[in-house]
Amino acid sequence: MTRLITVGWAAVLIVMAAGCNRAVDTRTDAQAIRDIEKQWNQDFATKSADKLADYYADDAVLMAPGMAPSVGRESIRAALKEMAADPALALKFTAAKIDVSQSGDLGYTRGAYVMTTTDPLTKRAVSDHGSYVTTYRKDADGKWKAVADIASSEAQQTLQASPK
Repeated sequence: MTRLITVGWAAVLIVMAAGCNRAVDTRTDAQAIRDIEKQWNQDFATKSADKLADYYADDAVLMAPGMAPSVGRESIRAALKEMAADPALALKFTAAKIDVSQSGDLGYTRGAYVMTTTDPLTKRAVSDHGSYVTTYRKDADGKWKAVADIASSEAQQTLQASPK
């Protein structure tokens, strides 16, 4: 009987160890993230804050140039709604690198973006460009969601001297 229990526990441990060492196809996951970003670019043309907010996890953060950080999907939705109200809004971003962790639950992209918005002072369309990093987490349902989306503008800002 003791031998049977020992063999049973050994089998359980082997199964558990095999589960921990499951092979993750990071290329497939990286392609899934690439496909998400391709669709996300297309969805920006719709200017639907609801559709755009769905790319983010509930606890995500969005940090965009000229804006305070938006924390949480509802806060991000509100920021996107404000952005989408701009008739000049256009955004395109392209990943130069996509990497997925060996565990298969985290990934990130980094790349460049070009954005057009309306300058609030001049009421004219202005272009911005820069770089971004988006960190993704795979949810329990297997869907990738952005958890940190950070953009850094490379456009030169015009600085006005403050009056003395």
